[in-house]
Amino acid sequence: MIRIGLVDDRPYDLEKVESIVQQIDDVRVEFSTTNAETALEYLNKRPIDLFITDIEMPDLSGYELADFIYRNGLDIQVIFVTAHSVYAVHAFDLEVLDYILKPYSTDRFMRAIERYRINHVQNKSDILLLEYKGDVHMIQKKDILFIERTGRSTTIVTNKGDYTTYQSLAQLENSLSDRAFLRSHRGFIIQTTHIKRFSPYTKHSYLVYFHNTEKTAVITKEKMSVLQHKLL
Repeated sequence: MIRIGLVDDRPYDLEKVESIVQQIDDVRVEFSTTNAETALEYLNKRPIDLFITDIEMPDLSGYELADFIYRNGLDIQVIFVTAHSVYAVHAFDLEVLDYILKPYSTDRFMRAIERYRINHVQNKSDILLLEYKGDVHMIQKKDILFIERTGRSTTIVTNKGDYTTYQSLAQLENSLSDRAFLRSHRGFIIQTTHIKRFSPYTKHSYLVYFHNTEKTAVITKEKMSVLQHKLL
């Protein structure tokens, strides 16, 4: 069952989203509101999997709500449904699942839900499928220490060896939304269960040391706060 929260300050637009969502068998609407501040209250107390929001709203924008989810490390995917394309680049800085422009078709909306479902199934798997030069490697997620993006390639460092792929961090992150994994820096994803210690690196970041390797990753001070929240 996919638990969904909805917010749009335009009642007609909110009703349209609800009518589409209600056609999907394995979806349950946990809350639906035209008030962004009410949506924020719900995000704090009602567990959901997917949050669908407009962007331009009074008091709080959808972008601010998505930023709240992102900064607090909540395990919630976000879909923006908006009439404005100008926010797209900034939206994907928050690693949103999809960005749907109004007016949209039912098929377009359904594809976004299906994208969540596919990612969710992959996330539940214990295996990460890694593509490189036509080969597909099957890696146990529990063995991953960290992932680093350098130039056009990505290196997956595990306690059994390293793997290289051209898949981006964003692509891999879709398959690693387990709470143990954290996008610690624009160039790194780390698995928190393998961390040994941290040490100061720059004014705004730390080096991350892991068990079973001398290689290190980087975490920003901002993401350290997210990590602390995850560990509480």
